[in-house]
Amino acid sequence: MGQIVSDVSDILKYQDDKNATKSARREILAQMAADNTEKQNLVRRVLAAQRAKYGAAGMSGHGVTEQTVLERLRTESEAPYNAKHAANLNKLKKATTTKKNLLTSLLEHFDKIVK
Repeated sequence: MGQIVSDVSDILKYQDDKNATKSARREILAQMAADNTEKQNLVRRVLAAQRAKYGAAGMSGHGVTEQTVLERLRTESEAPYNAKHAANLNKLKKATTTKKNLLTSLLEHFDKIVK
């Protein structure tokens, strides 16, 4: 009898777990959006600062070397955010709720219940 009560409790708790998972997913998505905005602003600032340096030095910014430096700066600036983005995607994949099947659980513990 105790197993049945436990299984029914698990099933009833499922909705709470589902809501908690949904809330966790929302928080992760909000963090990802904030990180993306922060990344874009950082990249813009870094590139603008480098372009200003080139302008002060009298470079036009259209040469191969300048474009290579700017692309490297962009990549270096984005790297920590890309790693965090990948970690958040893994968290989203892992944030799941499994619904317990009462019938399967009862059949697994049938011998204990009948005794």
